[in-house]
Amino acid sequence: MKLAHAVILSAVLALGACSSNRRTPTVELPGGVNEEAQSASQQRSPNAFDRMFGLDDRPNVGPCPLMGVLYDTARIVKFNQPNAPRYANIEYTGEMQGVHGLCRYLDADPITMNMEIEMAFGRGPAATSDRQTYRYWVAVTRRGRAPIEKVYFDVDVRFPRGQDVVTHRERIEQIVIPRATPETSGENFEILVGFELTPEQLQFNREGRRFRIDAGETQAPGQ
Repeated sequence: MKLAHAVILSAVLALGACSSNRRTPTVELPGGVNEEAQSASQQRSPNAFDRMFGLDDRPNVGPCPLMGVLYDTARIVKFNQPNAPRYANIEYTGEMQGVHGLCRYLDADPITMNMEIEMAFGRGPAATSDRQTYRYWVAVTRRGRAPIEKVYFDVDVRFPRGQDVVTHRERIEQIVIPRATPETSGENFEILVGFELTPEQLQFNREGRRFRIDAGETQAPGQ
């Protein structure tokens, strides 16, 4: 599984260092623990280091951004003859089957998220290789508006011998969305994903046409 790392809206690049799972070991000094210091530590409010290392269990101050696959770009069909979109001319196909993830934000912190995208890929009758590279994008938008930021990634797919369909889970380790004020909620944003398509491929999708390799060669065209 490929690990992709996206820091979207680079105003908070310092948080990129927080993705490590390693923890600083506890060191016990001679003489034990100062009870007064320990009590003060337990009563204080969580600070930036607590949030950085996941020690702050307070709930988010708002909902997570909506995540989804942009319908028109959820599928890709590559033909060896673009002007002859028949099943026999299919080289490769791809489909995004779902997206999910988690977010975290407290006080005036930016929204930090991770995401997983479920994908399926097919090798058609006209394919000439057992490998294919697919390009997809992840975009942060304000609800119903143009993208704020859009980042592209490549997925290198290998089809084992005798296998024409493979599934894949793509993980985006970190997305960072700064907020204008502490009152700015995650519901103001959307995280959308889709394949990078040629104009012809996009039109093919918008016409509602599709081919699925796993349906077999007896499938009726356009289904």
